[in-house]
Amino acid sequence: MRALALALLLVLGGCGLRPLYGGGGGGKVSQMLNQIDVAPIEGQAGWLVSNAMRDQLGRAGTTPLYRLEVKLDDRISGLGVRRDDTVTRERRILRARYQLIDLSNGTVLLDATAGYDAGIDVVGSEYATIAAESSALERLASGISDQIVARLAVFADRGGGRTSALPPATPAPTP
Repeated sequence: MRALALALLLVLGGCGLRPLYGGGGGGKVSQMLNQIDVAPIEGQAGWLVSNAMRDQLGRAGTTPLYRLEVKLDDRISGLGVRRDDTVTRERRILRARYQLIDLSNGTVLLDATAGYDAGIDVVGSEYATIAAESSALERLASGISDQIVARLAVFADRGGGRTSALPPATPAPTP
């Protein structure tokens, strides 16, 4: 049994997996994320997304080397419709197109999209429906932020940020 466990550990160690945030705060991923400034984003959804990203990026007093520009598309559409044309269920969709820009030369290093959606029950109380829509927006903003920061971390881990070694960015499809 011990031999099998040891063999499994050796196989897992040789598969090439390694922690994304290896090195903690001094690792290359953390260092790059700490050098990203989030440009202001319009609207309530933008405020929520930018605050969530700033919390995750952890830029504290460092001079930014990169700027992250985000454009959001926030939509609510009715899904469940009764015979009397009243909506019983809504879908809130939040899409983001973001670009990471090198501040030293204005080069777009990363151009990508992220998306998240949530279902909302429409109830008899207008206040409850508005509260559910607001709560959904908070969850969506957090999810979008998580997606963007995770993509930035992978980009940094793969050597992003060194503009001389990167091919030109390819535009992402419009959400």
